[in-house]
Amino acid sequence: MINSKNTYLKKLTDKIQMKSVKIGKDLDGSTPPSVFIGRWSYPKVYAGPMMVAEQGDTSIMDSPESWIGENKSQEDIINYRLNLVRGKQLIKINDLDNPFIEKLQDISLSSTSTDSEATFGRKPRGSLFSEDSTPHGPSAVIEKFDIDSVRWDKQLEKTYYDTDLKATEAVMNLHTKDVPFSAFQKAFSVGAIGTGKRRKLVPTRWSITACDSSIANTLLKEVRTYPILDTHRVYEFSSLKNYYAIILLPIEWQYEWMEAFIKILGKEEMIFSDWETNTDKKEYSRVGGCYYTCKMAVLNSLAKQKFQSGVIVLREAYSGYVPLGVFNVRENVKYAMEQPYKEFETLNESLKYLGGKLKIPINKYVKRSDLLKELLRSKQTTLDTFFKKDS
Repeated sequence: MINSKNTYLKKLTDKIQMKSVKIGKDLDGSTPPSVFIGRWSYPKVYAGPMMVAEQGDTSIMDSPESWIGENKSQEDIINYRLNLVRGKQLIKINDLDNPFIEKLQDISLSSTSTDSEATFGRKPRGSLFSEDSTPHGPSAVIEKFDIDSVRWDKQLEKTYYDTDLKATEAVMNLHTKDVPFSAFQKAFSVGAIGTGKRRKLVPTRWSITACDSSIANTLLKEVRTYPILDTHRVYEFSSLKNYYAIILLPIEWQYEWMEAFIKILGKEEMIFSDWETNTDKKEYSRVGGCYYTCKMAVLNSLAKQKFQSGVIVLREAYSGYVPLGVFNVRENVKYAMEQPYKEFETLNESLKYLGGKLKIPINKYVKRSDLLKELLRSKQTTLDTFFKKDS
């Protein structure tokens, strides 16, 4: 029985059968730049570069901020990622003076793709699909690894040398300077950000959520000082076999994330959700990294517009959907918040409008929700309105 998002996604990713690139024990190519830090065996981790058997500018293969804007298809993205070969060595998280880790830091701080050569202990094989991090192709332990000289990104270089700057402040500073999220997240992951004594390797999955959370928490403090929105708004966006609807409400900050997976494995309609009131959320979200990356993207937009609101986000993933990592949520929500919005006087009107856009009836979302259901009750809405077609 599937009773959690993790269980569902594991079943989904286990079913995915895709062929990644085949290479021998030697690889002469480049890194986009790209690195990956695993989380198994922590506090020792498998860390290493991700390379492609091509030279020149291969940055598009690890630039998720570019994919939607350049109309890349799901197939394009999967092809990019499955051509990336992951090399790895088992390293202690505080072994930052290791020459291998120094090369990973060079890669992560680089402003361009870097020519590289690697020799593996065996032919790389397999692939990785995960909801939290973008997929990659085959992997193997790396025995020899060399890179050409690199030129560091100026903002990342400045942050690297500021060993008195706390990681949270560094991440927020880079975000406000429009450094791509994927760039400073990689720098954070390889121990190139934060106060000197506290720097360490951070698994890629954890570093993504840490960066999202750091930005979101900082922005939320700012947003709470702004006036409350005086109407209801609905923002929408669709891409990569997903549809996103974001409802802004004229109340102080509260937030609920609901996501539905529809007929991807068979005839299922699975809805998973999590929420928070206007207090700091302490426990880790039961829906994983998507919760934090969506929260960050919405708060970033509210901060730019200088108002506060409650937020309900509904996401639907459709047949053919493949987990590509939380960038999918971050970028889709960012684009949604940049679209012209539709305005409504009441929450009921907002939901009625979305009832004509969503493939799952609104009543099923209301049933699964915590915050949305409570808001409808508080407005003395007759909940039966949403359950007339209950099934």
